[in-house]
Amino acid sequence: MSAASDFVRTFFLTELLRGLKLTGRNLFKRKVTIQYPEERAPQSPRFRGRHALRRYPNGEERCIACKLCEAVCPALAITIESEPRDDGQRRTTRYDIDLFKCIYCGFCEESCPVDSIVETRVFEYHMEEREERVVNKQQLLAFGDEYEKQLAADRAMDAPYR
Repeated sequence: MSAASDFVRTFFLTELLRGLKLTGRNLFKRKVTIQYPEERAPQSPRFRGRHALRRYPNGEERCIACKLCEAVCPALAITIESEPRDDGQRRTTRYDIDLFKCIYCGFCEESCPVDSIVETRVFEYHMEEREERVVNKQQLLAFGDEYEKQLAADRAMDAPYR
């Protein structure tokens, strides 16, 4: 019986007619296309984009070189080297993130005990040279300084969930 029904469906092109019916039903509905550069889609404050390193309000970098972000990174995209300072505290001498390896999972951000490494809402960036894929500590700190106001506002909005 199955072979006969398959033949009838194939002969009368029922799948094609069902597809045309679906197309006709949506043909005159209002379109939801966004004209991208001029219009922007709403974005969540929890969006995970480009990385940044934050500083304390007094200007000191937050990273204490605990290396939890490096350990938790599933893609092994973070490289950290550290040494002790004169006052006995550890600080990073090297903090690199390979953006080609990074999968933007947010584990580094969640594991940081001092909220040093964060992922901003910036998603519009590109690289023209292969060497630009590795972002170093100075670039991360500069990016964090540039977007600190937005980062602080996002953290304040997220405070009840932390």
